[in-house]
Amino acid sequence: MSLFDQRSMSVISHLSDLSDLKEQKSGPYLEGNIKLLDAIECNSDVMCCRFSPDGAYLAVGLCDGSIKIYGSNTNQMLYSLSDNDTTASRLPVTQIRFMPVTEDMQPKYEHILIATYASGHVKFWHFTSGSCIYTINELRQTLAFNINPEGTHFFTAGASTQIHMYDLETKQRLNTMEPSENYDVMDGHMFRVFALQHNPNHPHVFISGGWDDTVQYWDDRQPHSIKKFHGPHICGDALDIDPVHNHILTGSWRKHAVLQIWDFAMAVKIKDVPQDSITSSQLYCAQWLGKDTIICGGNDLNMARIIDRGTLNTTGMLVDLPQGVYCIDNDRQGNLPKIAVGSNRFIYRLRSEKRT
Repeated sequence: MSLFDQRSMSVISHLSDLSDLKEQKSGPYLEGNIKLLDAIECNSDVMCCRFSPDGAYLAVGLCDGSIKIYGSNTNQMLYSLSDNDTTASRLPVTQIRFMPVTEDMQPKYEHILIATYASGHVKFWHFTSGSCIYTINELRQTLAFNINPEGTHFFTAGASTQIHMYDLETKQRLNTMEPSENYDVMDGHMFRVFALQHNPNHPHVFISGGWDDTVQYWDDRQPHSIKKFHGPHICGDALDIDPVHNHILTGSWRKHAVLQIWDFAMAVKIKDVPQDSITSSQLYCAQWLGKDTIICGGNDLNMARIIDRGTLNTTGMLVDLPQGVYCIDNDRQGNLPKIAVGSNRFIYRLRSEKRT
């Protein structure tokens, strides 16, 4: 089931006293080595979130098609992004990426955010002025988006089996990758694609995952996928690569074997991350959190979970949320990065703490 098929099941009151959140045992509460920094209530369900490369901003994509941008150190909303397209369709924001920072970055690319929508739009926003500077309409539900490590091309995927490659400067489509017509091989996806991820060590290579229980490897110079492995049932942003160890992390929306680690080069499973009745959840999102930790979130048990990479033990949890966790991100700053967790109309900002 797609996260867009989920409906709001309950609404919790505004969290005016955050200390209560840490101590109460009904409604959202914390367990283990994790600290709540704040909780932000939005005016619509949270569907995706992303920190800027420098960690200064947190962008939040909502179910009504709007984007809210907050200062990383406050719960103050700084910018709100919407236009005639998003207001007319009121379809969810599905993915957000900030323009990558490079040494020779031109001033015109500063403060640019790129967002995809279930309407099929891909929008380039100059977020400090609130203006949409370019729009692409893919005529499909666009569900996944990523930029290559060099910051020269971007890639989209969604309700069709095609993955489109664009020039980041001109915004023109350069290539479309898809399965071949040879039914004896599976060199591409058969159903919706929800996640794209590049490997920084291999500039032309990226992976994708979705409903067909495969992770496909692509070379952007080739029309079809170059290899694959079977297993993960990916229904959200639950595909990540650790470039240091060359390990893939996958999160699956199912009852068993929900969180798995794979060898990128060999395309084979290394291990399943254990789950139990307390930490069981069908996952929509999963991400490496620094070099030593994993964070994931989902529904069934509506929770976000932090896991030690070495022991595979749960070290912290945000539990009993009002709805499933559809998105997570971290600001990638230092050894204890800030974490954003989206559930219902709330963004919870957390920080993992060292064991005492």
